[in-house]
Amino acid sequence: MSETVPDSEEATARLDLFRYLTADLAGEYRAIMSLFGSTLLADLSAAEVSDGLAQRGVVLSVEEVTTRCEQLERWGNLVRGIRDARVATVQDYVRSRARYQASKLGVRVHREAEAIVAAGDGAREVARELLGATAETLDRIVARMAAATDARPVDAEALSGDVTTVFNNQRLFSDSVRDFYAYVNTVLTRYDLAGEEYQQFKRLLLDYIDLLTADVARHAPVVARRFAALEPVLDDVLAALAGLPTLQSADARTERLPGRTREDWEHVRGWYTGADGRSGPETLRMAADQALGQLLANTKRMLASAGTGVSRRADLLKLAAWFDGADADQAHRLYAAAFGAYPARHLLGGPEEPDPRDGATTSWWAATPVEVPLSLRERGDRGARGRTSSVPDPGLDRVRLLAEAQGVADARAAAVRELVAAGRLDGAEVSPAALSLLLGQLTRLLAVHPQLEAAARATDTDLGLTLEAVPDPAATTTLRTPDGDLTVHGLVLEVAAAGTPAAAAPSSPAAASSATATIGADAEAHAPTHPEPAEVLA
Repeated sequence: MSETVPDSEEATARLDLFRYLTADLAGEYRAIMSLFGSTLLADLSAAEVSDGLAQRGVVLSVEEVTTRCEQLERWGNLVRGIRDARVATVQDYVRSRARYQASKLGVRVHREAEAIVAAGDGAREVARELLGATAETLDRIVARMAAATDARPVDAEALSGDVTTVFNNQRLFSDSVRDFYAYVNTVLTRYDLAGEEYQQFKRLLLDYIDLLTADVARHAPVVARRFAALEPVLDDVLAALAGLPTLQSADARTERLPGRTREDWEHVRGWYTGADGRSGPETLRMAADQALGQLLANTKRMLASAGTGVSRRADLLKLAAWFDGADADQAHRLYAAAFGAYPARHLLGGPEEPDPRDGATTSWWAATPVEVPLSLRERGDRGARGRTSSVPDPGLDRVRLLAEAQGVADARAAAVRELVAAGRLDGAEVSPAALSLLLGQLTRLLAVHPQLEAAARATDTDLGLTLEAVPDPAATTTLRTPDGDLTVHGLVLEVAAAGTPAAAAPSSPAAASSATATIGADAEAHAPTHPEPAEVLA
């Protein structure tokens, strides 16, 4: 879009347009601006504004409205109206002679501000479908110009609509991409991201960014080729658009629609081709790599069992509650105990044999001076200086590890689906991987319920399955695998998806010790080749 950039003084003065959003009585100012922006060509007096606000639940007298409108006029959000007032009395004339209208920039600022206030904090969906639509619209533009002849000139109105569509699509796509990655960056910088919230964000990041990157990689080269095909006839397109009726104004700063100058086209084409530097698709790939790298860093932090890798959000909230209920003296002692902010005794880096005359109570003014190394004085550290070795590129290793992790997750998910599809396990034929997964879950269930006298369940939310074991001395559960059969005496086993209640099986008291012993004996006799449950779960 071609627009004259205001000078520094004018730009500084325009900042006053935002004052009403944070000033005292900001709610009343916003209500007045909403009233002026609700209709086109609103020309209202203070009395009419007062009546309109009263209908919206905001009660202000005419004198208060006059004061607020005068202040908005000084900030540039309102301008004085010039409509002649037709009144019956002198009092009505005095009340209605001061009329106000919303300024152009005042309406724009208020519209954007209200949109930001109403916007949600969640992720904004990227308008990725506009990439394909942009390629199709460019095809239409090229086809229109190719079909144009002297006898049958191009339809300038339809051409203008296609050009505006291209630039509007590009603007909407770019804005939605920026908003999405801004949200991603906001979540990735949170140190307390863990649990179910982390799982949901991980799925969003892995699935949606992969989808977005694939769409850009598929459509961006197509759009770039369309811009190359349009280049020979671009001057003809601009000439056809220049012949259309346009806004005529004595003001040189009139804003025109985008796509009416060659600079607009060069800017959009540069986003796909990188003519002005780094291209848009390359920037998106780098942003995706950076986001995935930060996600892996957060994963490592959550998996750490000690140190600063574990989130301290709950501890900090508890500490904040202690501070909230403490008086001044208690707060000082609590701060010193929590953060180790005790009075300083000495500085590190002293002599190897300190002067015995310098004790803990000796003033720094009277103590023996300490020689501080040059690196510590100038750079604040003791690190050695010199040439460092090059850092290897971890990109291939990261791709390989992600592929291996995805393969393990897919195999485990297939085993889970196999067990869930089997339901009641007696007589079921399963794969060795499903059998190993079942043995791990059964071991976990018996560890939690060592005295199994009634029906018990073990739910693994990560795998998404629930194992139910019902003791029955007369029951026998047999699973068949290519590596051997597993027979469990004294238990009825059934698997269901997590969150789906398994069908109730008749329960009868049985000793957990005998069931466990039978499982071990039959597993050793019939399935000698399956891996250990600990290995499967690991």
